[in-house]
Amino acid sequence: MTLSRFVPLSLTVAIAASLAACGKTEAPAADAARPGFDPAQIKTPSVAFNAGDLDLSASACTDLDAFVNGNWLKANPVPGDQTTWGSFEILRERSLEVQRALVEQAAAASAKAGTVEAQIGDLWKSGSDEAAIEAAGIAPLQPELDRIAALDDGAAIAGYLREAYAQGRGFLFSLYASPDFKDSANVIAYVGQGGLGLPEKGYYFDDSQAGIREAYVGYIEKLLALSGIEAAQAKEQARAVMDFETRLAKASLSRIELRDPAKRYNPLSAADADRQTPHFSWTALFDALEVPAKDKFSLAQPGFFAELDTMLAEVPATTWQAYLRFHTVDGAAPYLSTAFEQANFDFFSKTLRGQQEMQPRWKRVLESVNGAMGEALGQLYVDAVFPADSKVAMEHLVENLSVALKARLEALPWMGEDTKKKALEKWASFTPKIGYPDRWRDWSGLATRSDSYLGNMQAARAFNYRYMLDKIGKPVDKTEWGMTPQTVNAYYNAAKNEIVFPAAILQPPFFDAKADPALNYGGIGAVIGHEMMHGYDDSGSQFAANGNFDNWWTDADRKAFDARTDKLVAQFDGYESLPGVHVKGRLTLGENIGDLGGLTVAYDALQVALEEDPSRNVDIDGYSQDQRFFMNWATVWRRNFTEGELRVRLNTDPHAPANFRANGAPSNMPSFAAAFQCKAGDAMVRGDDQRVVIW
Repeated sequence: MTLSRFVPLSLTVAIAASLAACGKTEAPAADAARPGFDPAQIKTPSVAFNAGDLDLSASACTDLDAFVNGNWLKANPVPGDQTTWGSFEILRERSLEVQRALVEQAAAASAKAGTVEAQIGDLWKSGSDEAAIEAAGIAPLQPELDRIAALDDGAAIAGYLREAYAQGRGFLFSLYASPDFKDSANVIAYVGQGGLGLPEKGYYFDDSQAGIREAYVGYIEKLLALSGIEAAQAKEQARAVMDFETRLAKASLSRIELRDPAKRYNPLSAADADRQTPHFSWTALFDALEVPAKDKFSLAQPGFFAELDTMLAEVPATTWQAYLRFHTVDGAAPYLSTAFEQANFDFFSKTLRGQQEMQPRWKRVLESVNGAMGEALGQLYVDAVFPADSKVAMEHLVENLSVALKARLEALPWMGEDTKKKALEKWASFTPKIGYPDRWRDWSGLATRSDSYLGNMQAARAFNYRYMLDKIGKPVDKTEWGMTPQTVNAYYNAAKNEIVFPAAILQPPFFDAKADPALNYGGIGAVIGHEMMHGYDDSGSQFAANGNFDNWWTDADRKAFDARTDKLVAQFDGYESLPGVHVKGRLTLGENIGDLGGLTVAYDALQVALEEDPSRNVDIDGYSQDQRFFMNWATVWRRNFTEGELRVRLNTDPHAPANFRANGAPSNMPSFAAAFQCKAGDAMVRGDDQRVVIW
């Protein structure tokens, strides 16, 4: 999975995945398919663990990832239209094929206007009409560009920004609704740094990124020229935009700094905020947005907003025009004619991430449908392919993992009783969500057409942004989901203290109701444990059982926790992913805590399950249940990357590269060494001074 941008508050945790491929094909199961749709027609490679895929020339005690995945990785390079390829991507392909059948069915049906089927059908038809999109060119965006061209001073620019945010077009900063860190039962507005076109602030300064910076300037120039700016002016304006963004980058916090919740929360009134930014009125913005945020909202990263305010006063209007024009065209490029879409692909996908081919149009349009009406499409997806018994089996697994986690918390030798009591209170308040929401979102009011791709995307963006803004000042709706059911992923939300598992992840190698216990506990069991452990990672552990940002630790226990997590930081700092480029242990700490704790708890739960039913504790294909547990864990993280994608992730992704996730947690577990009869000194066996034990 790719985290393309940082979401400051949600603490959403991505679970990347990868699978064992073989020559067979399989389709998603279904209890009751939608009329006219046969899921058995969807054919994708099997991704379940297969002992025949093992590389017997490698040793699990030296490199578990190579032993389990080496043969598969050699046989499955990254396809030209991808930047990564593994279990996660193959399951995503399966989900996309199902979704494609559903949207084509919706587009072909004579659904009543305003229904979900009609809206999805309009999105699909307008995005698929290449001739109309080509004929329109830049025209659908021209009124907005003319508005930007008329901006002549800081006051006019501030006014334009207010209008743009009211339509969901955020340029310079993020503005979103989320539970109050200190009162998690209620929603407030959050404002955070933004405004950058490159993935992270380091891209603007690091010597290693000089080539990317030059390519980015070239992309800005090309898009400005395509939008109608004369060539010489486009070249000059592109440099001005780059200087503008570099100034913002200097005032921004890094990804590592933003992992600290305290740097994402700064509550104050709009009147107080207005005094901090005299050239930009937050009172006026909230009036324009029609949201009750004047008494309290969070304006974090004050240094960034001080610089932004200065720029409103100092930066010439012509530079602001160039910046706003470029980002307006850049945001619309995927929905415009080929020249714009190709330029966008050439920089962001090809140059930055190493993707060699643009994905077929149906996948690009389907991505847009998901962005516009993802949950609505998810409702169709669940009706078509999600078996009810999967949800029941998952509930049982979650309960088993929960019991194992409680036992581990109760037995912690390094935590005092006062802190342990609070940790157990948090354990007792976990809320699991499985498959799909209990209540589906209402889409009435979203107006769509079959003949305007950009118009539909703009309408959906404004509709969804309004939906989000309307939560401000109201109680938190705990039934809402942060992911769609068709997403191959999972997450933890600290403010709600919930763990969430969408329907699409409940397939092999993660989950298979017919598999032996080892595979399910090493797959989805470890994912369940991973998400639970996010409640106790370096960030999630700063939130209490009720979801509030509240210290529930004694000083001594926090010090002991930090000492243990510092060892995990050092472990991952030591992994060299590319020549001279190491994993950032501090950036990836939360995920690494989740992996280590989650796999440990899943192993405990497996032992309990095998004790309860000894008949299932049998060798299969010559491997014990313990061995198959760890081998399926590695199968989950089977993944190839393009070099460009890997470089971006090492700078921006809070997840370590997949091979280090496959090896990292097991190398700290004596149960792994025992399972494979590894010896002291083997690469996958850490000595007592190196071994990390946290939860």
